Amino acid sequence: METLLAFLFVLSVLVFVHEYGHYWVAIKNGVKVEAFSIGFGPELFGWKDKKGTRWKVSLIPLGGYVKMFGDMNPASAGQRDDIAEDEAKYAFHHKSVAVRAAIVFAGPFANFIFAIVVFTVLFAAVGQQRALPVVGEVIENSPAASAGLLSNDQITAIDGASIEWFSELSEIVRDHPDQTLAVSVLRDGQVLDLSVTPEAVTADENGVSQTFGRLGITAGAFDTSRDSILEAVSRSFETFYSLTTQTFSALGEMISGDRDSSELGGPIRIAQMSGEVAEGGFGPLLFFMGYLSISLGLINLMPVPVLDGGHLVFYAIEAIRGKPLGAKAQEYGFRIGAGLVFSLIIFATWNDLTQLGVFSFLKGLAG
Repeated sequence: METLLAFLFVLSVLVFVHEYGHYWVAIKNGVKVEAFSIGFGPELFGWKDKKGTRWKVSLIPLGGYVKMFGDMNPASAGQRDDIAEDEAKYAFHHKSVAVRAAIVFAGPFANFIFAIVVFTVLFAAVGQQRALPVVGEVIENSPAASAGLLSNDQITAIDGASIEWFSELSEIVRDHPDQTLAVSVLRDGQVLDLSVTPEAVTADENGVSQTFGRLGITAGAFDTSRDSILEAVSRSFETFYSLTTQTFSALGEMISGDRDSSELGGPIRIAQMSGEVAEGGFGPLLFFMGYLSISLGLINLMPVPVLDGGHLVFYAIEAIRGKPLGAKAQEYGFRIGAGLVFSLIIFATWNDLTQLGVFSFLKGLAG
């Protein structure tokens, strides 16, 4: 139940943020919004505001939509031709290309802004837990054990360079396989000088064989640090950039075959991860939401008809040609786009079910 509630909370917030981006820019540009829905299918409950927008929660919680005046359907694929002349000024499709593009882009942009705000709050108010360079567990027969390191030892320097965080220690050890390092350790108030040689370990990472050093210890102490507002904002943009580039890199590796496409997850994987992250507290869940918000924005900007990016491509063509593509061309484009999106959802769900062992279980029953 906790997993389901976490999933519904995460998805509903992200969908609301995305659709509210469309809604807000539409309203500001004089477009009438007929419906704002969290979910698809039959309405569970809702209300109508003074502007005539029906706000509702629908049965199938896997997305949402904003239906604007003049749209044939919630995906804005096609337009009505029975709009009275005096009402045309409120219709989405009667606005300029620039206005329509701004409304469409506002959804993904809202997701990006939401992620940056969430990261800023986390870094400034909640803080980030970081591991101190204090030894926790020493693995038996490891290089650390051979060097004489003990639990609760604080590593203060390596080869004369001061160490403040466990991550710095890990990075140095990783980069020096089979190389002897001079380690300064604070133990019971006394400074000891030890020599340790990280073990060389070879493993495949993203399909590439790499050799790195391993010491054989875990972190034994943690500290929660909070940034100032300016530092938090700066780190939020850095985190946004890092997660964006990582996402594009992962997609590129999947397309080129350098990364296993089984890593692509769907709603079931998101639900599972939401529950697992929620167990760690509200802070980790917020970070997960920020990451998903970036992913949602980037996916929607893909140049596939039906998605926001597909609409933007159509508007770019319209701006260049001076007139929109023909109705038939747009219809075929949306059909192809819907097929691609549907196929991707099926593929991602298949990966989810495979990872959960559902097919192996069913095969066992059949055997």
